[in-house]
Amino acid sequence: MPQPSTGPTEADTYLSVCSYTHLFPGARCRVTGLPDERAFAADPWPIDLDLRFADDVVTEVELRIEDPAGPVLTVPAYTTGAGTPIGGRRWLIRKCVQTGDEVELTIGSPA
Repeated sequence: MPQPSTGPTEADTYLSVCSYTHLFPGARCRVTGLPDERAFAADPWPIDLDLRFADDVVTEVELRIEDPAGPVLTVPAYTTGAGTPIGGRRWLIRKCVQTGDEVELTIGSPA
């Protein structure tokens, strides 16, 4: 679907915060700074994110829309604050919900 007129017209990067040191099915990430949280939650569009984990490790990730799978979060390999290497992975987004001025993404299965 086309991006809503209230969404970004160029590649912008938004902050996303996860309460864990890694992603897994059921983990949740909060995205801040979107121009229209309600529209994004209803029909997400491709965005770039700086994903900050609970141990303050930050990595650049991409949320892309792939038919028919829907939104997919691509996370490159990174190392946790404790030194554990985490391999790169693509995750389906199971749920996308507006929560105030943020959008909460619920991680689904690996894509």
